[in-house]
Amino acid sequence: MSELTLFLIRIAYLAILWIFVLSAISVIRSDMFGARVPEAARGARTGKAPKPPKQPSRRKGAPTHVLVTAGSNTGERAELDQAPILIGRGADAAIRLDDDYVSTRHARIAASGDQWFVEDLGSTNGTYVGTVRITQPTTISLGTQVRIGKTVLELRK
Repeated sequence: MSELTLFLIRIAYLAILWIFVLSAISVIRSDMFGARVPEAARGARTGKAPKPPKQPSRRKGAPTHVLVTAGSNTGERAELDQAPILIGRGADAAIRLDDDYVSTRHARIAASGDQWFVEDLGSTNGTYVGTVRITQPTTISLGTQVRIGKTVLELRK
């Protein structure tokens, strides 16, 4: 091989190596500090205070809280009247899980009308409803098991 070809191969190898290193740093940063929230989403540009979350209507037989039924945080709960509920390892999570398989901002439980939904927030290890990994907001009801890492959560009355 000519010296020019060998030099170009070395440069390409270094470029690929730096791309890998920078992407690894980006993943570590987002796992430690969470995803960035654009200012427009925070209401900073409009000058208006953000609207309080819509309170779901209460009806007989409707769930009132989320309960951790299995895992290291068994017994921990969050009231659904404070929806949406953030679940993860971060300090801002309503249900903070001490589980190595849980992301900082792992999943969210929110209401739409009389129905409750669980949504994966781009976690590494995924969120499961029953045994199915979800990729979009999925309806859950009383007693439906939601697995996040080694932790199982349920909607309860």
